[in-house]
Amino acid sequence: MKPSVLLDTSFLISLVDSKRVNHDTAKQYYKHILEQRLPIYFSAIVASEFSIKQPIEELELRSFRVLPFNIPHSKKSAHLWNLLDGRDSGDNRSVVKDDIKIIAQALCENIPFILTDDANTFYKYCERLHNIHNLDIRAIKLADRFDLSALRLDGQKDIGTLL
Repeated sequence: MKPSVLLDTSFLISLVDSKRVNHDTAKQYYKHILEQRLPIYFSAIVASEFSIKQPIEELELRSFRVLPFNIPHSKKSAHLWNLLDGRDSGDNRSVVKDDIKIIAQALCENIPFILTDDANTFYKYCERLHNIHNLDIRAIKLADRFDLSALRLDGQKDIGTLL
């Protein structure tokens, strides 16, 4: 079974903006996902966030499976919010709530990986939920550079990344 991937807003911004620090890493992941024909999901929440600064029509959407935000997602996001027992001091509440909604969508739809360039909130909360509550989901942050083994369901690392 091929894993599927959900794209966070920060990933898409880095993918389309060549001035971003992790632009090349985003391109590598995107190219790899397309070559492997992995299902790519695009949340309606991400669409709304991305559209704040750039028209969504500028993205090549035909490769994406659009994922609306529905009642099961909202119930799961409320559950996750309660598991977290709130947000860290200093983190923007609306940003964290949207991040949790996207994570909830991935869980509800059995999408094991989320690509992100947001290490400060998205990655932090996703990993916290994964580690503390043993949720079957992993965030892959672009700051860690391209790692072919990051999209492996078994979590095994390629020997080259360990040397």
